[in-house]
Amino acid sequence: MRLGEVERLRGELAEFVAVVFGSMPRRDQRRWGECYVRGLMLDGRRKSIQPMAERLPDGNMQALQQFVNQSPWDFLPVRRRIAERWCEAIRPEVWVVDDVSFPKCGTASVGVARQYCGALGKRANCQVAVSVHAATDTASCPLEWELFLPEEWADDQLRRRRAGVPEEIGHVSKMRLALGLLDRLAEQGLVVPVIVADAGYGRSVSFRIALEERGWSYVMAVDPKEIARPVTAEPHQPDYGGLGPPTLPRYREPARPLPDLIETGTLFREVAWRQGSKGVMTSRFAVLEVRPSGKEATRTAQEQAGGRSRWDGVLPLRTLLVEQPEGTVEPTGYWVSNLPATTPIADLVRWAKMRWRIEHDYRELKHGLGLDHFEGRTWRGWHHHVTLVTAAQAFLTLRRLDPKAQTPV
Repeated sequence: MRLGEVERLRGELAEFVAVVFGSMPRRDQRRWGECYVRGLMLDGRRKSIQPMAERLPDGNMQALQQFVNQSPWDFLPVRRRIAERWCEAIRPEVWVVDDVSFPKCGTASVGVARQYCGALGKRANCQVAVSVHAATDTASCPLEWELFLPEEWADDQLRRRRAGVPEEIGHVSKMRLALGLLDRLAEQGLVVPVIVADAGYGRSVSFRIALEERGWSYVMAVDPKEIARPVTAEPHQPDYGGLGPPTLPRYREPARPLPDLIETGTLFREVAWRQGSKGVMTSRFAVLEVRPSGKEATRTAQEQAGGRSRWDGVLPLRTLLVEQPEGTVEPTGYWVSNLPATTPIADLVRWAKMRWRIEHDYRELKHGLGLDHFEGRTWRGWHHHVTLVTAAQAFLTLRRLDPKAQTPV
């Protein structure tokens, strides 16, 4: 946005800031928070502190630097108010779990390590963050963030101290970070909608089971190589040989990869899920019931039964959504859900495909609002920056959805 456009929005932005930055104890903190958000909204190639301060009429590099990197304001209440405001306004259909990477030079920035970098499509020096976004077909916004701390940071006290990593923060898998973010949002009293994610999260049976244990519904992309059994599969009880403990029930046939469960006569239906730039987006889908298998699924089923000796050998049923576009010889996408197979296929498809909104989020957050332009190195500074970027996107998106808004944004 140009400076004149941003200046005309200052009144509306002040009202928004008064709500979401209300937890900041000092007036000057709220003032510099509003100033930083305006800087993020302004046109400019870089959205780091120095160029933003130079573009703002009331910009002050030293004050903004202190506010983002040193000021001790708590970012969690700010995110909580953004999430409450956002979910109340759009009533999201899904929460999308995802992660995003930030290529970095050097080794001093908090959480930086050589790891897979999605932004570059290869292993590289970068930071990785896990996020949860609330989305509908027409709007989306991040609700929560957490920075992934690689294992090499866990016991490196010098790096941790220099980057200001809190003592209680250690190396935790991205799955556990995602569950922590979802728990945090649920504890706020927000209604948890359907949870969706790509195969990076969906392939984890333990992650899916953790969602089920919390009573949450999901539609997760999975790898074709995941193994399962058909709905008709039933375990049998082998005869007891008279020696040792009783033989446990077992399935006669081995589990198969998902493509092998798609029979020749499987009915695929044409389903439309949203309006794209070139028209209505459609493809062919089928819904099946399967029994996800493998060591992780078996171990969990035994634990839920109260132990290996008490398990009846039956693996639970789950719904499998399969996509096979017209003209293709084999499926191109698979999603597993704990929703019943009687769920309307149009709903399953829409939820599965709604993850595309996150790509829109990251594009706007990075290219428009400088999500990956932060040049600080500390834990606090990084969390402050992503919180302020989230506030900027929430404000702009809510305004775009407001039918009374006059100035285009």
